[in-house]
Amino acid sequence: MNNKLKMIGFAGVVIILFFIFQYKLLDTNTWESWNLPLSGKIIYLDPGHGGADGGADSGEGNAKVYEKDIAFNVAVMLRDYFQEQGALVILTREEDRDLAPEGMKGYSRRKTEDLKKRLDLINSSNADLYLSIHLNSIPSGRWSGAQTFYNPKFKENKEVATSIQSELIRNLENTKREAKGIQNVYLVKHINKPGALVEIGFLSNPGEKANLMTEKYQQKVAASIYEGVLKYYDEKTDEE
Repeated sequence: MNNKLKMIGFAGVVIILFFIFQYKLLDTNTWESWNLPLSGKIIYLDPGHGGADGGADSGEGNAKVYEKDIAFNVAVMLRDYFQEQGALVILTREEDRDLAPEGMKGYSRRKTEDLKKRLDLINSSNADLYLSIHLNSIPSGRWSGAQTFYNPKFKENKEVATSIQSELIRNLENTKREAKGIQNVYLVKHINKPGALVEIGFLSNPGEKANLMTEKYQQKVAASIYEGVLKYYDEKTDEE
């Protein structure tokens, strides 16, 4: 009888310990999930241009540098940063191509259809935020500096753009430009999600071009944008 009671008691202890362990495991996983700052967020990244549309460029022949390539590299780095913090990240393009229908002729027509497709992808999604990544280039080589643009129609756009720009200024230490509201850029004007366009530098400036070509600087740019987004969401949480 005593042995039977001992066995029942031992089994009871094992069952209790099992449930305690399961509770702790569930509690730990849940706590870690809650602690990821971007958990549940959907972020749409739009690396500009692609395929025959190289965007801004600089140099000649094999030494030519294209906006489309650097923008894509930075977008992929950003995707990794955001995913590590719990976000679901979608890219408008996953390779070097535009989004115009296959077989469509004419550069101008393809460009128009490409922009329409990007707009449709972002607007028809459940994205909480979009970021379009581009580079600048002008005839003069004197201008430099990353700058964030936004549609002033929605206050969230200004908030996230200002937050990103402040981190670009702080981390890159080579720009004093401020976030700027615009309504003359097709995507910025028509996207109905919170977000911003980030022009990460000037390929027409020799010094900045040299930086933008390096993986180290691209990582620095991506980290700055990422930190700006984290700061934006952190401030929104404080307001709530």
